[in-house]
Amino acid sequence: MRMDDYRESDNVEDRRGGGIGRGGVGIGGIVLALVVSYFTGISPAPLLGFIEQTPLAQQQAPAAHKPPAHDETARFVSRVLASTEDVWTPVFQSNGRQYRKPTLVLFENATPTACGTGQTAMGPFYCPGDQKVYIDLRFYQTLRDELGAPGEFAQAYVVAHEVGHHVQNLLGISDKMDAMRGRVSEKEYNALSVRLELQADCFAGLWAKKSNDSRQTLEGGDIEAAMNAAAKIGDDALQQKAQGRIVPDSFTHGTSAQRVRWFNVGLQSGNMKACDTFSAKKL
Repeated sequence: MRMDDYRESDNVEDRRGGGIGRGGVGIGGIVLALVVSYFTGISPAPLLGFIEQTPLAQQQAPAAHKPPAHDETARFVSRVLASTEDVWTPVFQSNGRQYRKPTLVLFENATPTACGTGQTAMGPFYCPGDQKVYIDLRFYQTLRDELGAPGEFAQAYVVAHEVGHHVQNLLGISDKMDAMRGRVSEKEYNALSVRLELQADCFAGLWAKKSNDSRQTLEGGDIEAAMNAAAKIGDDALQQKAQGRIVPDSFTHGTSAQRVRWFNVGLQSGNMKACDTFSAKKL
């Protein structure tokens, strides 16, 4: 992926090196929790809410700083964030809206958020309460080594997907989802969650198209890497990997085929309206 000459975003908080919960869960536990908790039917939102009242959540966030110049992965995700800013700002303007840029927070193990305590085991997530995307960059090691999705574009896809949730928040889609909690059955809410996640995948595809149209950021193999990443983190694939069986009613992110399809819808169309998964008869 050609990002070396791209600017770095000013909206990155690096909380590593002085955060709370250091020395917590080991990488083995992180991998297990990522597969079982983040991808196999448990949304980060309920987990965040569950621990919101813990003493850890009441602590102040550690002082943030810019990522060090030698940290290539941190600088890469900063460039990806800048790219999403450059894509979504004019998209919102063309629809008569103003795009508010999210902040990307780099942390290790645990960190306070407006949604409660964010933990590495939850995987990357977006908190609508503070409009921030949170990621422990060690997740990329899991993505590469445990889930079989290597490559820079796979890493960029993760950021773009979470920014897609920010777009949903700005459009009021997330609020409509929250309003349904408790008003429908768990099975029905899971089905709505799948549509929410697939729309974020579609928005990630939209970003990829528009970024490439303006800056020629894609290289040979990048699209295949993104499709592979989307396939590897489908609910069916991860449930089969983690527990040896598939439970469709517990899906919250969509199957591998669905995630690939909706990323591709965004990639081919570059159109927000095409990403309306909530009106789609077939996912």
